[in-house]
Amino acid sequence: MCGIVGYIGERNCIPILINGLKRLEYRGYDSAGIGIVDDDSCLIVKNKGKVSLLEDKLESLDLKSSIGLGHTRWATHGIPNEINAHPHSNEDNSIFLIHNGIIENYQVLKKGLMGFGYKFLSETDSEVLVHLIDSFTKRGHNLTKSVQLALHEVEGTYGLAVISSKEPDKIIAARKGSPLVVGIGENENFLASDVSAIIAHTKQIIYLEDGEIAVIKKDEFTAKTIYDNAIEKEVHEISMTLEEIDRGGYAHFMLKEIMEQPESLRNSIRGRIIQSEGDVVLGGLTDVVEKLANSKRIIITACGTSWHAGLVGEYMLEQFCRIPTEVEYASEFRYRNPIIEKDDAIFFISQSGETADTLAALREAKMKGALVLGICNAVGSSIARETNAGVYTHAGPEIGVASTKAFTSQLTVFALIALLIARRKSLSRVDGKQIADELLLIPDKVEKILLLNDEIEKIAEEFKDATNFLYLGRGYNFPVALEGALKLKEISYIHAEGYPAAEMKHGPIALIDENMPVVFIAPKDSTYEKILSNIQEVKARGGRTIAIASEDDNDIDQLVDYSIKIPNTIRMLMPILTVIPLQLLAYHIAVKKGLDVDQPRNLAKSVTVE
Repeated sequence: MCGIVGYIGERNCIPILINGLKRLEYRGYDSAGIGIVDDDSCLIVKNKGKVSLLEDKLESLDLKSSIGLGHTRWATHGIPNEINAHPHSNEDNSIFLIHNGIIENYQVLKKGLMGFGYKFLSETDSEVLVHLIDSFTKRGHNLTKSVQLALHEVEGTYGLAVISSKEPDKIIAARKGSPLVVGIGENENFLASDVSAIIAHTKQIIYLEDGEIAVIKKDEFTAKTIYDNAIEKEVHEISMTLEEIDRGGYAHFMLKEIMEQPESLRNSIRGRIIQSEGDVVLGGLTDVVEKLANSKRIIITACGTSWHAGLVGEYMLEQFCRIPTEVEYASEFRYRNPIIEKDDAIFFISQSGETADTLAALREAKMKGALVLGICNAVGSSIARETNAGVYTHAGPEIGVASTKAFTSQLTVFALIALLIARRKSLSRVDGKQIADELLLIPDKVEKILLLNDEIEKIAEEFKDATNFLYLGRGYNFPVALEGALKLKEISYIHAEGYPAAEMKHGPIALIDENMPVVFIAPKDSTYEKILSNIQEVKARGGRTIAIASEDDNDIDQLVDYSIKIPNTIRMLMPILTVIPLQLLAYHIAVKKGLDVDQPRNLAKSVTVE
């Protein structure tokens, strides 16, 4: 969840580190810092708060160095302040490091180090690492060996970068459970937790795997395990551009990404539909499609917004493929010793492909012999590399912490997977073609919904001061109610709950009064009449109502305070459309409350700790 940037070369590293940290701001953080080697000694500058505050501090110091590390921290151990911020150094400031992840046995290690006279300034688990490494250098080992030996004693996760003023020609990096990439340049090399931090300087990327250590010099890169076995690494050419991770004239990344959804959906579909046959080609599943179609059970595992996408996927797979499907929170999956059979297929969904809970669940399932499949957006990510097969969403970079276009692309990919399997089982070409035809129309229908932006902004003005919201939907749109509530919570800090509409009368109806806005997801489908009954129940108790309704539905206007009309589509694809107004509603309410939409408090884009 934290951000790492490193540089070694011939240029002044400070502007490179600061610009890299700015590119990582979207991941969420509460403090920032850099460390450099200056005149054969280490110098650390850090502070609580934004990277811009760190930048101001550095400008007054006028520092220069050709090697350095930068970090943005999302607190796990210790409150956000300057002392707990990274980098952390040893007692004589000859070694400093930055660390993402959690050291689970840090208390035991800390107690042992204190017994040898080590003093600790911060409340962090990360500071333990720098003193542990220092303890091995004091026994005569070089920096690389000291890092290796230290990591033998560590339990937990890490994305780690270390520099020593006594060996100022190298950066040592190590990974276990927290992403790190090395960028290859000419007479310079880079290190980052996310390629967006270094894309301005290189597109030649090496992905570190768990248990690997990199020794990075300005003109050389070597990789080995923590047990000192040499590794040959492949250099990947990435296609991401700077323009893709800029706001492009929009006030916020979140709004830009909402507005990008017609194109992101086209990218998710492009080249994958055989329209005349009502069929699908998914290259990432070609080798496993028969095994997948014949699986006895499908499990979908994810966190947050991706979990909501999995719930919609469950409806699709059971309706069209007739395969029993379960949706699991990844954070719970591995801890309850789940029953996994060898003829199970398990999908792991993650926008970043680095979500720690999802990765841990993946490894548990893989160990038990299931077919493990990934759905992610980030090419080359851990989930993409560790699954047996999978599908990229091709949504493009998503910078806003609150996921929007990644969610709708995940829904689109599930529709493609459901069609792929169903056509190999019992779905006819005619019925398959109907789904394929509608999928191809979805991006245009999303464009039409986005034209309602001004209308939705006016509705947001009416509800920006609400303290609670209730979102209700049935069938395919129950997960959309959950997602709409989550979006509002994430960026506006308004308490919101999503519920199956039929369950309202079994408890939540007690909350309804004139101060409780209720959002109904009410397209004209097989549950429409029952949703109308739920609306009447709310209105009878004085609740204020907003409906997401079909464009040809004039009757609902007489029942609700506000209606947002959207195009029609087949039932399985309706969540891709109904969620768009909810994304815009949450966005505009947060903006009108004066909140930081792209970097909501306490949240991180990529949750790389369990």
